[in-house]
Amino acid sequence: MGKIARYLNQLIVGNVFDTPEVLENYATDKSALRIRPKLVALPESTEDVRKLMRFCYQLAAKEIKIPVTLRGSGLDEMGADLGNGMVISTERLNRLLESDKRERLVRVQAGITLKEINTALSVNGLTIPVAGHDMDTIGGLISNNPYDDQASKFGGIMHYVERIEVVLANGDVLQTARLSSRSVKKKASEKTLEGSIYGKLSQLIDKNEGLLKEMRKEALGRAGYPTIVTASQKKTIDLMPLFFGAEGTLGVITEVILRAVPLSPKEQRVVATFSDFTMAQKFLDTVKPMKPRELNLYDIRIIKITEESGKKLGKIAGKLKDGFVIFAKFGGKANSSLRKIASLRKVLPKQTELVIESNKNKAVLDEFENLLVGFTAQARADERVPFLTNFYVPARNLGGLMNDLKILEEKLGLSLALYGSYSASNYNLRPKFKLDDKDFSKKATTLIRTGAFVIKRQGGDLAGGAPEGRIKALVTNDDMPSDKMALYAGIKNIFDKYEILNPGVKLGADATYTIRHFRKK
Repeated sequence: MGKIARYLNQLIVGNVFDTPEVLENYATDKSALRIRPKLVALPESTEDVRKLMRFCYQLAAKEIKIPVTLRGSGLDEMGADLGNGMVISTERLNRLLESDKRERLVRVQAGITLKEINTALSVNGLTIPVAGHDMDTIGGLISNNPYDDQASKFGGIMHYVERIEVVLANGDVLQTARLSSRSVKKKASEKTLEGSIYGKLSQLIDKNEGLLKEMRKEALGRAGYPTIVTASQKKTIDLMPLFFGAEGTLGVITEVILRAVPLSPKEQRVVATFSDFTMAQKFLDTVKPMKPRELNLYDIRIIKITEESGKKLGKIAGKLKDGFVIFAKFGGKANSSLRKIASLRKVLPKQTELVIESNKNKAVLDEFENLLVGFTAQARADERVPFLTNFYVPARNLGGLMNDLKILEEKLGLSLALYGSYSASNYNLRPKFKLDDKDFSKKATTLIRTGAFVIKRQGGDLAGGAPEGRIKALVTNDDMPSDKMALYAGIKNIFDKYEILNPGVKLGADATYTIRHFRKK
């Protein structure tokens, strides 16, 4: 064990590792990248995190940098939880600390998973209504701030967080709260990093008042720190919104207070298939005003591919070779909506299969909900790599995107089967690549750039549903207007002047570095 790991192990209650076997376990996530860290830290408390950050900050002040990358469950698709310095994993910060059933509030450590917290809350008939992966950590959800499949109905994770505790770059602890201009001035007078952040951020907001006014009128994506418009409101400042989508570049989230909501009654599901996108979109536009929990669209090729792995979805796919599948999930009092959908049978095309949940078809629908697991599953060197995921395209231009994708398929020689949330206008493409192909890097970057071009051409946003990480930043950095880039760079500098928190993620992405770290298997 090296000197640094040995010293840090004397410093914290948790553990720090530098053995090759452990480092290798943290060298990959769900992205196409492989970046091996030099150290992996597993803190067991906020105090442990403070000591780790203080150590790295003091070294950086002496121009010795150990970059710090934050990691939850290692599910990031854009490489934001990979780094070549120290990885701080929150896997041991996974406790539910206290709950208030009457106020529906719960305080948790950032490493607790969505499944763990919802299982605990369900005992009291409560939930956090986010359609994330069961293993997503609460800290990870905040850091990525995804516009998930249920976000159009429930608003996403940002709507359920009351307060967060953050360890800043120098090891100080920040408890977020909305402060009046008077309180901001008082806080800014303190000789602390927190005081400096409030003071400098207040000045940056005043300097960019015109830009922020324009940004509030826009449909903002997740690239950069667009939540600055929420942080600054009516001469008050709350730092908490800035950490949503920040991907660990502003601080380390250690504790979170969440507000839960009552669990909905039994959910009911509907599936319909269409050979023609125009008819599929008409059906989607009919169902959307009924406010389903989820309203998703799938290229039927995804079902065909899943069937090849043994899934029995023939009743849903029917005999269609091309077309689309629509999935809707309703909660609460869904009977009236289901009756309206059933009444549409008379006007639907003959080839259309309409499946409304019943005891007879429940198993098929359960299997259908798991189809993406089979579709995205790895197969040796062949892998459906997540380069173009969680991007936004407005409903009015979705047909145009379909046409553009057909052209791209021919040019790139890839199958670009689209799937995603129609209600959230958030979509994904997962073409299969051979990672050991000598031209993989070239093909991958071509897909990213051409895909981003057609998404933008159709009024979309490559980072509309999730932040840019390392991979999307290859495009978003170049596309970002200079005034926004300057604003976001100012925010980053205020929180992290030595650039030790997740450098290379978001604004600082280096194309050469990222491409060099594409995995080979």
